[in-house]
Amino acid sequence: MSRQMVRPGGRSARVQASVHTAVRELASEVGRDALTVPMIAQRAGVTPSTIYRRWGDLQELLSDVAVERLRPETTPGDHGTLSRDLTTWAEQFLDEMSSPAGRAYIRDALLGDPDGGNAGQCSAYAAEQIDVILTRASGRGERGPDVETVIDHVVAPLMYRILFRPDGLDAAHARRLVTAVLAPTGH
Repeated sequence: MSRQMVRPGGRSARVQASVHTAVRELASEVGRDALTVPMIAQRAGVTPSTIYRRWGDLQELLSDVAVERLRPETTPGDHGTLSRDLTTWAEQFLDEMSSPAGRAYIRDALLGDPDGGNAGQCSAYAAEQIDVILTRASGRGERGPDVETVIDHVVAPLMYRILFRPDGLDAAHARRLVTAVLAPTGH
């Protein structure tokens, strides 16, 4: 699956990059809750009205930055078998998403997202990664579930636990979910 998101070009891309960088830098310097649009605009070298025109408000801007931060940076590793590939990916997904930064990004991505587009984009990132793993396994002659089944049986329960019941959530839980979805009766 190719990335369908169109990246803006020219000045628009430069504005987005500088504003995103300003948000990340200032969040680490003063804390996310202290951020203001004028502060971000000054750091990014744009006017506050540029930010309001493009993003609407601070929450939508933080949501946009969060979605970009949640974009996977690498292709899932090839560990030789579907089971190992999916287990390793699920453990890394859990690790990243359940970290304090990951949970803050998830909350921001969803909060400033009235139309659900950012949630859909975050879901598409996971689906693309799983598709890579399943396609690779199929190329090795391994049979596995489809992408939606893995989303429903691995990603969805992990995300629910990360957001609502994080206590006791560990790599062993992720491994159990993967084992169950890959079992012949798992779906």
